[in-house]
Amino acid sequence: MRIIGVDPGLRRAGWGVIEHRGGRLRHVASGACLSGAGDLAARLSRLHADLSAVIAEHRPDAAAIERTFVNADPSGALLLGQARGVALLALAQAGLEVAEYAPNEVKKAIVGVGRAEKGQVAAMVAALLPGARASTHDAWDALAIAIVRAHRSGPASRLAALGASA
Repeated sequence: MRIIGVDPGLRRAGWGVIEHRGGRLRHVASGACLSGAGDLAARLSRLHADLSAVIAEHRPDAAAIERTFVNADPSGALLLGQARGVALLALAQAGLEVAEYAPNEVKKAIVGVGRAEKGQVAAMVAALLPGARASTHDAWDALAIAIVRAHRSGPASRLAALGASA
C-alpha cells in the first residue's frame, strides 16, 4: 500500500509518501508545497495545485493528515484551517480515504512521547525509513503521519474494526 501523509500549513505544507508492504516501510518521496506570499486565494490555489500534482505523480492508495490543534491565535488557526481544507480537498478529489491524527497522537506513536520535539520525530522517522531524506521538518512530520497510517491500517486494526462492528 502506498500512503501519503500531509502536514498542512499555509506557508509550507509538508508531504511524504511511503510504501507499506509485508510489514515493511519504504520511503518513496517527500517535500513541501510552498504557497509564497500575497493574496490568500492565490496562495491556497498554489497549495492545492502543488499537492494535487504530488498525488498525481506518486499515486497513493491512502492518505493521512494532521488534525488541526487549538491555536491560541484565532486568526492563525483560521488560516491553518483553510490550508488544511485545501489539502483535504486535494486528497478527496483523488478518491483517497483520509485518516486524521492529532499532533500529539503522531508524536506518541513515533517517539513514544506526545510532547516530543520536531528533531526527535525526524530522528525516529529516519530510523524507521532508512535512506529517507527530507528537506524540512514539515516533510519529516508528513512522513511520520504516513507511518502512523501504515501501522493503524494493518491486520490488527482491521480485526479491531470488525470486532467493533459485530
